[in-house]
Amino acid sequence: MTGAIGVGFRWAAAFFLFTFPLMSSAQTLDSALVGGGCFWCTEALFKMLKGVHEVTPGYAGGHVVNPSYEAVCTGTTGHAEAILIRFDPKVISYRNLIEYFFLTHDPTTPNRQGNDVGPQYRSVIFYFDDAQKQTAEQVKADLTAKKVFDRPIVTAIEPYRNFYPAEAYHRDYYARNPDKPYCAWVISPKVQKAREKFRHLVRE
Repeated sequence: MTGAIGVGFRWAAAFFLFTFPLMSSAQTLDSALVGGGCFWCTEALFKMLKGVHEVTPGYAGGHVVNPSYEAVCTGTTGHAEAILIRFDPKVISYRNLIEYFFLTHDPTTPNRQGNDVGPQYRSVIFYFDDAQKQTAEQVKADLTAKKVFDRPIVTAIEPYRNFYPAEAYHRDYYARNPDKPYCAWVISPKVQKAREKFRHLVRE
């Protein structure tokens, strides 16, 4: 989908994702928004969790309206590659998700995850309310106190500003392209490690 139609679709998707879930108190699902490096990887890691209903890759926290992937990759838009997680809090809690987030990426490297370098790959949690902010800060403090990581955690905890769903070809990228080099060499080992370490959280 290209041109004005494609832009309009992405705007409509962004509006739906970030107004309807927050406007309706009758919704049984909640939302979380995090960035921890390439969203192909984070999407794959979170989609396999019990209680997670949908994971949408996109761009968050920047100053450019409706950016393209190419623009975000320049590192000048202010956006982070992020994922919107829609989950059932009766099955998995926000705290569980945030703990999993910290433990499935490297939160100690500023603007970097492995060989992926740039501000778009920064570690960040965007909170939607004070409860999410407090939970994220508490998990970060607990991990710091327990010295889980050898270096200080640099993950930013910021209020939600914006989110733009990524282009359609990014969705389910790992599931559709498991044999591509990046998927096979980078994402697959992380997914396997997470499955082994978090068996209590992962779907059968």
